[in-house]
Amino acid sequence: MSPIIVLTTLEVPKAIIVESTLSFLGLGAQPPTPSWGSIMSAGRSYILEAPWVSFFPGMMMALVVLGFNLFGDALRDTLDPRLKD
Repeated sequence: MSPIIVLTTLEVPKAIIVESTLSFLGLGAQPPTPSWGSIMSAGRSYILEAPWVSFFPGMMMALVVLGFNLFGDALRDTLDPRLKD
C-alpha cells in the first residue's frame, strides 16, 4: 500500500502542471472556472503594467508542486523498508 501512496504524491504535481498548461493554452478549464493556467493566461495582456497578475499564480503553482514532491520524497524515505538500515 505504501508504494501507491508515494506514487500518488509524486503524480499529483504532474496532473497540476498538465491541467495548468492546458488551461493556459485555452484547452483546459474554461472561464469562469478558476485555474492557475487560465489566470496566468489572462494576465499576459497586463504583463507590462501589472506583472503580479501572472507572477503570483505561477509562483503558487510552483510552490504547490514543490511541496507535493518534497512530501512524496519524505513519505518514500519513511515508508521504504530498504532504507531503514
